Amino acid sequence: MNRVVITGIGFASCIGTGREQVLSSLRDLRHGFARRQLAGEGVGPEVVCGAVDGFDTQSCDFRDWTFPGVDRFDSGFVRGLAPHGPFALIALEEALDQSGIDRAGIGDGRTGLFCASPGSPRLLRHHLNEMAATDWQRTSPLSVVSSVAGTLNFNLAARYGITGANCGFVSACTSSSHALAYAFDEIALGRQDKMLVVAAEDGSAESLLPFLGMRALSSNPDADSACRPFDLQRDGFVGSGGGAALVLESMDSASGRSMPPLAEMRSWAQASDGHSVAAPHPEGKGIATAMAQCLEAARVEPGAVDWINAHATSTPAGDRAEALALRSLGFAACANTLISSTKGLTGHGLSFAGALEAAICVLCIDAGIVPGNAALEQPDPVCDGLRLPTLTEKRTVKLVLNNTSGFGGSNVCHLFAKPE
Repeated sequence: MNRVVITGIGFASCIGTGREQVLSSLRDLRHGFARRQLAGEGVGPEVVCGAVDGFDTQSCDFRDWTFPGVDRFDSGFVRGLAPHGPFALIALEEALDQSGIDRAGIGDGRTGLFCASPGSPRLLRHHLNEMAATDWQRTSPLSVVSSVAGTLNFNLAARYGITGANCGFVSACTSSSHALAYAFDEIALGRQDKMLVVAAEDGSAESLLPFLGMRALSSNPDADSACRPFDLQRDGFVGSGGGAALVLESMDSASGRSMPPLAEMRSWAQASDGHSVAAPHPEGKGIATAMAQCLEAARVEPGAVDWINAHATSTPAGDRAEALALRSLGFAACANTLISSTKGLTGHGLSFAGALEAAICVLCIDAGIVPGNAALEQPDPVCDGLRLPTLTEKRTVKLVLNNTSGFGGSNVCHLFAKPE
């Protein structure tokens, strides 16, 4: 099997757009949260959430949008995007720039595109209301491709001339983790030389506020403490919009272009809880199985892992289940293994969380840091024995495990390594 490396990463997140802004936020543990009325000023509840500076794509009319470099893109292309499309586009452009890939060669049939997007609930509602107001006879000709799940791979494949693999993934909060995992397989099995993995979320009222009905969002009004994974006082997650992208290549492809990789992806695994439509298995059996199989596939012992970027979203049940899973695999006895959740800074990006955190793992391997657990003051006793740093540490990071979990008990784990 081919070795798989990452040569480019890109960010449009609430902790920064671009590598340097994100790296600065990780080092300083600077979160991207604020209290907002997502449904509009004076409308609906206020919640703590994450938003991306420099982007305004909340309007249902693309002509009102502003985002970095908007003038570089043809309006005919932009009008087919969902509100999260610009996040994905800017993140992908950064990842391509860093990888040094010639854009003219992306349509060679040996480069594929895997995306994760749930569609845009806001835009879908707008177009359906528009149709209803005209007796279901009129709407924008691009209403479907701009709003339904799959909108990212529709639009980006056409823009970049993808003739290789092209697929969209929808598995709730593990969507982009699945996209990355199956992109790994495409290269490892020799089907493709390069894969572009892109994911994004609107972060709108229609995307985030329905979680109030599940009592999953934090009710804490303080942006500095609303999201505190593994803390005894946690009460729910903080949602965020944005986008992330990664460029994967075979080692031979990267070497042939004299492109030094940022990290190597060694393995991945998945397992399902088989327990509940929304709640995690109380003992974290699915995520424990995924981690164990991921390590086994790479022939790595738990004690060799330097950092685990936990899924931990700051919900009472989810963090507890993952902590129990980590302890069941012996990580409480691993003196070298640090465990933290970067969601304490970024919030929960839902379907794009896996790609965002994978890109963060790659960035931290390259920069030689392990982010601390932001806002962690009183660790839940269930975490006893686990090493949960509260400050970012500068250290050589050779192996990183990245966890993601989603509705239906879906669990995905990736293993990244410092390139040899």
